[in-house]
Amino acid sequence: MSRLTITLEDDLHRALKESAARQGRSIATIIEESLRLRGIKGRASAKVLVERARKNANLEADTALEIAVEETLAERSK
Repeated sequence: MSRLTITLEDDLHRALKESAARQGRSIATIIEESLRLRGIKGRASAKVLVERARKNANLEADTALEIAVEETLAERSK
């Protein structure tokens, strides 16, 4: 597991801490969930998604991966 240091505005940090306490969850759990909701997933999840899409589209693995990479880069550049 990796560690990450971020800088937040004081009021946002306070709100995050209060929300975590109210929910009985850690700040890390809330941040990880938020990232997943924004579509940021680990490599294993991406591989499963690409494999499912490849099978549904009847594409070769290399072609499906190429399309997935192109579309991901296009979305990230927006």
